[in-house]
Amino acid sequence: MSRSTQLLHLDSSPRPQSFSRALSQAFATNWPGPRRYRDLALHPVPPIDEAWTELCDYILEHQITEIGRYGEAVRTAAQRRAWAITEPLLAELAAADVVLIGAPMYNFSLPSALKAWIDQVTFPRMSLAGRTFVVTGARGGAYRPGTPRERYDHHERYLRDFLEGHFDVTDLHFIHVELVNSRLDPALAERRDQHEASYARALNRARSLAYELAQGLAAIPAPDPVGPPAHGQATGPT
Repeated sequence: MSRSTQLLHLDSSPRPQSFSRALSQAFATNWPGPRRYRDLALHPVPPIDEAWTELCDYILEHQITEIGRYGEAVRTAAQRRAWAITEPLLAELAAADVVLIGAPMYNFSLPSALKAWIDQVTFPRMSLAGRTFVVTGARGGAYRPGTPRERYDHHERYLRDFLEGHFDVTDLHFIHVELVNSRLDPALAERRDQHEASYARALNRARSLAYELAQGLAAIPAPDPVGPPAHGQATGPT
């Protein structure tokens, strides 16, 4: 019997009309199941503080690996305030079968808004195995394998290494539009056609991947349940 698969959709570009948002929206609008949306740029997540690190220390010391038990670490007023920020973020993440992240490349890496979210929802030995992550990215230049600037890609490489290395996620999909700066930079103007082709391919892939994943996930069992945490058309560059 088929089942309804949950999508968590995150955007992190500060530009309302951005390429990473256009790609994530192309995926989301072709997703047939329920979805939840969070705009990390419009509603930024605060950076972790000392109280959050105390929660993290308690979870590690007491070897708590179930997300639903993380709330047991809350003991002080400051920790309750920190947990009030983290708990709803974790609940959204734990409920998702697929996590869609619109993430432009900034300074060879991620927007700070996305990194703040990652920090808030990451705890020791936390596993999201069985889930799928889709990242829609936009880059000013060309960073594909085999290009001269490949080694400067700390965008896809970081996310791929982190999601697999820490969260045990192996079903990862990256969809990028490249050479976005060819729209503005005279030095890249001659590569505008390459950019347009890259954008068209990325849009088509985002649309088709949403359908493919929804069909595939409907035919397999849900990931191991982790439960809610205890207690509760683009015109700009990337």
